[in-house]
Formats: sequence, C-alpha cells, structure tokens
Amino acid sequence: MSELFPEVTKPIRYEGPKSRDPLAFKHYNASEKVLGKTMAEHLRFAVCYWHTFKGLGGDPFGPGTMIRNYNASSDPMQVAEMTLRAAFEFFTKLGVGFWCFHDRDIAPEADTLTETNRRLDQIVKLARKLQRDTGVKLLWGTANLFSNRRYMAGAATNPSPAVFAYAAAQVKKAMEVTKELGGAGYVFWGGREGYDTLLNTNLGRELDHLATFLHMAVDYKKKIGFRGQFYIEPKPKEPTKHQYDFDAAGCYAFLLKYDLVKHLKLNIEANHATLATHTFQHELEFAAANGILGSIDANRGDLLLGWDTDQFPTDLYDCALSMYTLLQAGGFKTGGLNFDAKVRRQSIDPVDLFHAHIGGMDAFARGLKIAARMLKDGAFAKFIRNRYKGWDTPFGRKIERGKATFAELEKYTLKNGEPRIQSGRQEMLENILNEYIA
Repeated sequence: MSELFPEVTKPIRYEGPKSRDPLAFKHYNASEKVLGKTMAEHLRFAVCYWHTFKGLGGDPFGPGTMIRNYNASSDPMQVAEMTLRAAFEFFTKLGVGFWCFHDRDIAPEADTLTETNRRLDQIVKLARKLQRDTGVKLLWGTANLFSNRRYMAGAATNPSPAVFAYAAAQVKKAMEVTKELGGAGYVFWGGREGYDTLLNTNLGRELDHLATFLHMAVDYKKKIGFRGQFYIEPKPKEPTKHQYDFDAAGCYAFLLKYDLVKHLKLNIEANHATLATHTFQHELEFAAANGILGSIDANRGDLLLGWDTDQFPTDLYDCALSMYTLLQAGGFKTGGLNFDAKVRRQSIDPVDLFHAHIGGMDAFARGLKIAARMLKDGAFAKFIRNRYKGWDTPFGRKIERGKATFAELEKYTLKNGEPRIQSGRQEMLENILNEYIA
C-alpha cells in the first residue's frame, strides 16, 4: 500500500534549536530527561482523530477546503480503513505515543445500531493490529453524542427517554471498544448537554438524568473490568447557550452533588477555558487544587472570535504556566496532552498537519523546561509562602483548623488595631516570569 503522507519521507527527528528544517523538532527531544523523567513521559502527546483526519477546513460560514487522498472512495468503509491507515502513518512519522477518537470518527454510522456496531468492530479490529504493529497506544476514547439529529436536544439530558437509551447503548459500545484497544481513559464530552431556553427546559430534572447516566456508566465500567480513568470535559456556551459542564468549578459541584467525584476527573481544554472567561492555567489550577486534574486538550482560542477555534498551541506563556501547574500537581497519571486542534482553513496541504503538530510539541517542550526551571528555582513558590506566612503562625493555624470564633477574632482586632497590608508585587513577578520565557 502506498504512503498517504509521501511528502514526509522520514520520521520527524529532534535537531535542536539551530536547525532550519521545518520538519524537525527544535525543542522536543523525547528521550531528554527533565526532573528525572523523559519529555515523552512528562508530556504524553496524543493526536486527536476528529480534527486531524476528519476535519476538512469547514467553518460556520462555509464547507471544507481540504482534499485528502484517503477520502477518494464512494465506499464509506473503505474511506474509514484508508483514513485509519493514514492516521497511523501520521502517528509514527510524527513520533507520538498516543491517539484519541470518537466512535463516529473511525467508523461511519449506518441505518441501524446493529450495523453501526458491526462497522465499528471491523475498524477496531484493524486499529488493534495497527496499534500492535506501531506501538502507538490509545489515550482515551469517547462517543459522539452531538452530531446526529437525534441529539439536537442533548443525549443524557434529552427530554426523551428513548434518546437517553440510544445514547446509553452508544456509550456502552464505545466503552467496550476503548477497553478492547487498551485505552488509558474514557471521556464524557457533553456536546449538547445544556439548553437554549428555559421556557422548554426542566433544568433540575435534566441534571438528575445526566447523573443517572454517569452512574450507569460507572456500573458498566466495573462490570466489564475497564480500569481506565473516566473524565468529564468542561465546555461552555457553544453549541448550546448554556451547557451544564460550563467550567471546572461547575463540573466539580455537579460531581460532588451526585456522589461522582471519586469516579471522574476532568479533561481540561485551553480553548474551553477562555470561552468560559477563565485562563487555561486557572482551570488547571482549580482542578489540581481539588484533586480532579486528569488530562489536557492542548489548543488555544482566538480571543477576538467568539467560538471554539481550536488552534494549535504556540503561546509559550500558556505552555509554561500550564506545565508549571501540572508539575506541581505531580504530572499525568493516566492522561496526557491531546492536540484537540485543527489547522487553519487555508492550510490545505497534508504536510501542514506535520508543521502544526511540530509547533505544538516544541512549544510544550519549551514550556516543560521553563516550568522545570521555575519549580527548581522556587522564586514564585517562595514569594507565595511569604505572602501567606501569617497563616503559619499559631493565630493563623487556629483559624484554618476552625477553632477560632468571631468573638475571639474581634478581641484580637481590638487589641492589635489596623492590619498591616503588603504589596502583591504583580509587576515584579511578571518581570521575573519574562526572564524564564526569554
């Protein structure tokens, strides 16, 4: 079988910062050790199937612009097989260790669920062989519960129990094939789990149904012996006006209320963070602080546009600060950095997929090394410790332990008078950060 990316004649290699080869890594050296682990172990890069191989450059104002040779067939299953082979050729030439998919990415939906599942089984059999042949592993799988018109009002939160049941059957199968392919996790992405208007929505009942759905998934996970990590991916706004998985804090409150927090962690996406009017680091920091940081969708949004642009991550500040939070949290346990990103509408050549991923991998490699220096030097950690040192006194510790009363605090204040305040030194700290980035 001929190569589907013939313009890349050899695997992408690390050549160092002085290289001028656009098809070489300048900073990502998979075997280089940082803080006792290789870059490959720290970063756990994955390629997403949907944008990279199924996305053809369409946007809200026009159809796709890209022509791919693996789509050159009228037989949908032949296209599915060719696309999968192209994907694994891409994975191996790029040098990533993981991939991610939706069920409907890899196998086309048929007229019945039985035939759809048969098609999926056929492609999964090939995927299992390609994984074995290449050594590429599945980071996580998921189900597409948002594209088909049956899900126009949601899947687990749909007003129809029949749609709920169809979604359950689809997730059941997606979990089975994820387990079959050795997936390290499974993601629940509520693409339409939300509402457009409360005039036709029973919000409380829909949240209850979503929790019921997830508890069913937890039960089935135990039944089939799937040991991968479950994730929820926060996503605000698009496509519904308000989505129940709006941000990390909203997801955490939901998981706590419905006794699910011990079963699911969060898959944080950078572009979703900014759509929720948070920074990428904020969402990671919140998840880490509450013990629910699981995996990362690595991309970025365009702050001048109001939708999920899913651009490749090349902002060194975002990469460095996200890696700083991740390193402080102990790094990935089962998750990784999945490039949930797509090349721009005008980047129509297959080789552009390599340029995009190389740029993202180099950016996060630089971010990792910057974060490691920040962590080792301890300048920011020292400043934060000093800023909060009052809480390490007997007085502060008593409050933190919940042993102080309002009356005691009033007595303290009457005795000690106006508190001494201190500068936050934001500008100084930003200057220090710039020195690491440079």
